[in-house]
Amino acid sequence: MDGRDLVRSVKAVGSVGAAQGLRTVRAAWRRRRADATGLPPRGPERARVPGTVREVEPGPGGGLIRFSRSDLRIFVAVNGAVFWGWDGAAPEPSYALAGRCPDPDPRAALEPDKDGGWRVVAERMTVVVSRLGAVEVLTPGGVSLRRDLPPRWWEPVGGGAARWMQRSEVPADARFFGLGGRASGPRLRDGTYRLWNTDPGRAFGPGDDPLAITMPVQTVVADAGTHLVFHDNSWDGSVTVREGEEGAGSGHDRAGSSELRMDGGPLRCWVMVGTPARVLLAWASLTGAPALPPAWALGHQHAREGFGGEDEVRRVVAGHLEHGLPLDAVHLGVDHFDSRRVFTVDQERFPKLPVLADELRREGIRLVSVVGPAVGAMPGTPVYDEGAGRDAFVRDAAGEVVRGVSWPGEAVFPDFTHPRVREWWGGLYAERLAQGFAGFWHTLDEPTSFTAFGEPTLPRSARHALDGRGGDHREAHNVYGLCMAGAAYEGLREQAPKERPFVFSRSGWAGMQRYGGAWSGGAVTGWAGLRASLALVLGLGLCGVPHSGPDAGGLNGESSPELYLRRLQLGAYLPLFRTHAGPRAGGRDPWEFGAEVLDHARVVFAERRRLLPYFVTLAYLARRTGAPYVRPLWWSAPEERAVRDCEDAFLLGDCLLVAPVLEPGAERRAVRLPRGRWYDTATERAYEGPGQVLVDAPLGRIPVFARAGAVLPVRGEDGGTELEVWAPGRGRTGGGLVVPDAGDGWEEPGIERYTVRWSGPRIVVERECGDGVGEPPCPVRVRGLGHAQGQM
Repeated sequence: MDGRDLVRSVKAVGSVGAAQGLRTVRAAWRRRRADATGLPPRGPERARVPGTVREVEPGPGGGLIRFSRSDLRIFVAVNGAVFWGWDGAAPEPSYALAGRCPDPDPRAALEPDKDGGWRVVAERMTVVVSRLGAVEVLTPGGVSLRRDLPPRWWEPVGGGAARWMQRSEVPADARFFGLGGRASGPRLRDGTYRLWNTDPGRAFGPGDDPLAITMPVQTVVADAGTHLVFHDNSWDGSVTVREGEEGAGSGHDRAGSSELRMDGGPLRCWVMVGTPARVLLAWASLTGAPALPPAWALGHQHAREGFGGEDEVRRVVAGHLEHGLPLDAVHLGVDHFDSRRVFTVDQERFPKLPVLADELRREGIRLVSVVGPAVGAMPGTPVYDEGAGRDAFVRDAAGEVVRGVSWPGEAVFPDFTHPRVREWWGGLYAERLAQGFAGFWHTLDEPTSFTAFGEPTLPRSARHALDGRGGDHREAHNVYGLCMAGAAYEGLREQAPKERPFVFSRSGWAGMQRYGGAWSGGAVTGWAGLRASLALVLGLGLCGVPHSGPDAGGLNGESSPELYLRRLQLGAYLPLFRTHAGPRAGGRDPWEFGAEVLDHARVVFAERRRLLPYFVTLAYLARRTGAPYVRPLWWSAPEERAVRDCEDAFLLGDCLLVAPVLEPGAERRAVRLPRGRWYDTATERAYEGPGQVLVDAPLGRIPVFARAGAVLPVRGEDGGTELEVWAPGRGRTGGGLVVPDAGDGWEEPGIERYTVRWSGPRIVVERECGDGVGEPPCPVRVRGLGHAQGQM
């Protein structure tokens, strides 16, 4: 704990009430004392580098290279990724990997290289290890993508976890992306980014870092190619990036650099090379396919701060229905719990919650429950007594159960790094299912330092099982939310085996996508928060988390009608579309802003409902390929530098380009278009890319473009699926993939493939079948014909 934690704790006395604030301060001092006695002092340290190559032991897909002061294990996996680990570190155990490590590629082998080094040649890359321990990744053509200099360790003389540093060089034109959810992204400019999941304790904006989802995953895009690098280490650390500079005619480039510093843990990493789509496919095969949300979770969801009871829920639902605003889920926050209890409903305010849930489900609306990890330290309450009897709660170095402060007041925290505790916690969701809840919203799951909101916290010296290895919170902190999500997901699969679980979390780590999505927490209500929200979603997608989104209402501060609409318009094109109303949320319901805003809001909600079949398709494709729904403009053409630097627009799948309005008072905006023909979906006017165009952006809509030749599944007026086809240019063809909704169970629908071509003066849309082509099974509407005729 540092001084900032204590300052936040003192502020909490006045912001969350005297009793809760005093508990927070006491817990902060307890944490400080626990770390002072429970963590070993650093003391003097000894620096170490690998030294020179001594011998090599070839093995499957690679081998072991022995240096004078370290060993390097390296191999190429069958999915095309390459792994290397210093000091002989192996890929397992790992919280990031989905199951066992992939097998080595038998075609790859260690072979001698020049100057005493060694190399491994794979299909998509060549990895060269110098005699001093530098590791370089090259394209099959020999162009360098990344060069890791020999690492350096600082080892305590008296023993203990060694700090280490790894400095890497990339081409001068390279751009950095990723590192989890970063409000200043998605492109990571020069600066230092901390790897420690944290809640800033307030609404965040572009200048705030770190946030609740950090992970040592970088996607690096350069002219020579794209690669993803993942350092599999969950300890506290930082990444300092510095973009390179090209010679501007002199011929002397300054390489870009990335310097990773970790406070402990193994130095091991995975690298994947290829197109962005191929890289994310390899990442998904390594860390797990993204969980598939039920179809209703791709619609409009609404959270409200301070639901007073069942009547208030009915009132809000009736307001949406009365004003013609589609609603698919209602989220209940902590106010629906009994005071200081977990998984226990307040019977005074919600006496017949299962009846309410059944009423809403008949209207097509589901209930979603908030769940946090903190358990009120109250003997005599079921969850606390069960957990204590199972020795489920985190203990400190002295063997005492750690107590912190959260919404139940004084609280204890399950050790989700123990399989027995995860199984117990997952079983607790049976109570939520019995109450009629269909989805679960995890929050306060970092756990983080004390804030004015009374966030849960654990000292760094707290002990964790770490699945049998044993360790402390320095290693467990960043994977705590990931393990909690895994406990919920597996518990729900067992208790409701016929329905796909819907879990989304505020915190997580590499591999969290296999358990559900991410909620970015409270971005500031202002215009800066709008940019931060988009940056988070794009950044998480490039780290393998395709399903995420912010609160469309923002957090803190009064939202103007214009800003409210712009936030709503952006949110409607993001995977998790959740509005948030309430005093602290800074948001109001659409009908509270007046008739004009309500009319525009109806258009936004209607468009999201119309695009539901497309979102279902994107969800299934994300599960099968790892590709995010929301993609940067350079996704299909990373070599195009103009779109590589564009951060104010995004691709929604392969078909749509969305350009949100991010500045106040804007009625027009410039939009950067990638290569190809694009149609303004409002006017059907065609534009040719690459290039920049200036288009109208009135208050009622934001610019959205469709790719020429795209096949877009949409919801028709009768509720059935239709195909919206955008005409290709004369002499050109198009096509697309459609995955029909198979319900909320586990049935895997087939992928429908469509082709689009000109036949004389008309456009023909055909479905590819096993023995040829056939007619589409649903209505087809062709758009853009007026602007496609006669154009080449």
